[in-house]
Amino acid sequence: MTADRSAPLAAPEEETTMRRAPTQKRSRERVEQILACASKLIAERGSDTMRMSEVAELSGISIGSLYQYFPDKAAIIRTLAERYNAVSRTCIAEGLANVKTVGDLHEAFSALIDEYYEIFLAEPVIRDIWSAMQADKALREIELTESRRNAVLLVAALKRALPDENVERLEVLALLVMYFGECAMRLAISTGETEGRALVEAYKQMAYRSFAPA
Repeated sequence: MTADRSAPLAAPEEETTMRRAPTQKRSRERVEQILACASKLIAERGSDTMRMSEVAELSGISIGSLYQYFPDKAAIIRTLAERYNAVSRTCIAEGLANVKTVGDLHEAFSALIDEYYEIFLAEPVIRDIWSAMQADKALREIELTESRRNAVLLVAALKRALPDENVERLEVLALLVMYFGECAMRLAISTGETEGRALVEAYKQMAYRSFAPA
């Protein structure tokens, strides 16, 4: 589940937030430069104080050129969030792919949650993007959509581990586990590391209990 932190994340299949999707190599490179510069500014000072003019200046382009791709700061943040979500979704799919028993599920889920927490501790950009999303209704909807996508992946693993369980129950359970996981992680990274790790462990134990047959 470890991403390459030395380079910008790869673009997802569809950039729904961009005003103009890049099709030529030069345009794609410009978009990557914009996102890399925005990430740098967010890491240094946070998304609240980042200005579009600063992104344009650091990227070496005019403000007009920047607006050709991103209509506002929220679009940049959403694009970055979607990229991190895409990486996370891939990691979850890979981490749960070999689950066959409840024991497998506990082990795989624990590893995913632990690494997720470590990534957020190490990456201030992700933490700030996450915080920015909570202040914007449209961006908050991305979190729910992503929780639903991740729940589908968890349901597939739950059905293999708990083949006799009601599918509708598993679907509800998976959505709760994934959505509350985001909430638990936000709480954990807002505290000191000792308390944060204790909160992560408590969340995992709660999830394990919910995985028990009804």
